[in-house]
Amino acid sequence: MPPFHLAFPVADLEATRAFYVGVLGCREGRSAERWIDFDLHGHQLSAHLAPDACAPPGAATNPVDGDDVPVRHFGCVLPWDQWHGLAERLAGRDFLIGPRTRFAGEVGEQKTLFVVDPSGNALEFKTFRDPGRLFAT
Repeated sequence: MPPFHLAFPVADLEATRAFYVGVLGCREGRSAERWIDFDLHGHQLSAHLAPDACAPPGAATNPVDGDDVPVRHFGCVLPWDQWHGLAERLAGRDFLIGPRTRFAGEVGEQKTLFVVDPSGNALEFKTFRDPGRLFAT
């Protein structure tokens, strides 16, 4: 699968670096005065300094299987063991939506968790026991 590229706004580059490298374990790529690239499981994230464009507190959500999921979010679908390792590594941190099983017993059953970076960007990490179910209907 080719890598995906996503550019997103952040309020503080140093806090962003600390979160993406120190908490999520991303490798830092190129950077400049107003942006930093990160390797998130082989995908290129570009954090651009733009405080006024960051999500405000209480940003829009939609109900999904009993949770208020932020409409604006991004993340990765991880292999089963990597997702569980991330969930363990993040234990004790504040989750937007803590690790849980979504759509239990249904075709789209998955494990998911949501965290928020220092600029209010919501990230979802999910996994499927059977990766072939990612797009199953």
